[in-house]
Amino acid sequence: MYLYYASHRMNALSRYLARVNWPWRLPSGFAKPLPTQVLKCDPTSISFDADDQPQIKSQETLEALRTASRHLVEAFQPVVFPTETVYGLGALALNATASAQIFSTKGRPPDNPLIVHVSSVKMLLSLLPPDYTLPDSYRVLIQHFWPGPLTLLFPRDPIKIPDIITAKQPTVAIRIPSHPVARALIAISNSPLAAPSANSSGKPSPTRVEHVLHDLDGKVGLILDGGPCDVGLESTVVDGLHEDGNIRVLRPGGVTVEEIEQVLLQNFRQGSPPKVLVHRRDFVDEGIEQVPTTPGMKYRHYSPSVPLKLLRTISKPPQGVIADTPSSLLHSLKNSLGSSAPLRIGLLTLSDSSIISDLVSDTEIQWRQYSLGSFAEPAVIAHRLFDGLLTLEKEGVDVILIEEVSEDREGLAVMNRVKKAADEERWITTSMEAQCKYCPRTSCHSLLMNQTET
Repeated sequence: MYLYYASHRMNALSRYLARVNWPWRLPSGFAKPLPTQVLKCDPTSISFDADDQPQIKSQETLEALRTASRHLVEAFQPVVFPTETVYGLGALALNATASAQIFSTKGRPPDNPLIVHVSSVKMLLSLLPPDYTLPDSYRVLIQHFWPGPLTLLFPRDPIKIPDIITAKQPTVAIRIPSHPVARALIAISNSPLAAPSANSSGKPSPTRVEHVLHDLDGKVGLILDGGPCDVGLESTVVDGLHEDGNIRVLRPGGVTVEEIEQVLLQNFRQGSPPKVLVHRRDFVDEGIEQVPTTPGMKYRHYSPSVPLKLLRTISKPPQGVIADTPSSLLHSLKNSLGSSAPLRIGLLTLSDSSIISDLVSDTEIQWRQYSLGSFAEPAVIAHRLFDGLLTLEKEGVDVILIEEVSEDREGLAVMNRVKKAADEERWITTSMEAQCKYCPRTSCHSLLMNQTET
């Protein structure tokens, strides 16, 4: 009887998977997955009406989204899809069984919460406790930054949001993505999607389909290809639930602290605007690092498979630390990575770097360079960061060196990721005049002028 029942269920599942074009076979015994299926989507063919429903002109894109929706809703299988920040690995947020596959696919620790993605404010409100009222600060932020790369922390309704999504925490992180493919997929599926970055846990986040395939090919059944991600870094995560009403930035990201401050200053009408406080810059909360309420707080993240060295060229070395010259740094790397073959070093540097010429003058080293852009364009640096890490890793370098950037605007998010990814920080002596020439911080210019006058 059991064998008949099992066979009947297997045949039914096989018929279903064939109907939804599932890329795995189910012959007798165990089967290995076929190569992951990639379906193209044209973001420019998608628009949204006044009711936040997608209008899709491309038939190919519509069929791809419908196929992905069936994978999510009927088969409870995860799907990779593009967002404006990075590619996400999505599953039904309100179904614990479906969401569990995110953790198993990524190798993600169970105490690392997930962000829930919704397609509209109406869908957001359907998830919140019935007695919860949006604070004025959240109303302002939602009006100006949604859809977009801003995640807000809300009280969790345990009847609706499974424990696995929040790691049993009393809050849940939610955002509306602005990428048309992501938002349309959520709307067509008519379900919120939990979606961390589509990579093995701890690795750099993917911003292109080829990044996803290099890491998760054969581990996921379906990827929607919507082209490169615009922002290139994960969303900014904000907690506005404290009694003081202040906005606490738990993770800097695609919306800058300066933008949040400006919007609140100009649009907050209920008394003085709340302060914007950045974790580990303006306040420290060890509790949320040990028991995090949002991703990116506890574990080492964003690390390539080769050593990553952060070259501190702006900040002063701590007391007792002697800064390296470029030549002494390279001598140290040769000794520590000792090999008979020529050392291969990847450089993630700025186009107006003051140290790059001193580094590449060593002709015994095989150099691989990836430009992050200029000091004055931190948004470009953010956009290129993960692609640079993954590109140099794929080229087979022995170690990657990345240059420090100023921690303002998008540079704050860049340095947040780099500091978590790097296995070592090295302070490098450079010409202050060359460095300050490109640094946007007025304090640097003032210091240089004072020294010049002296």
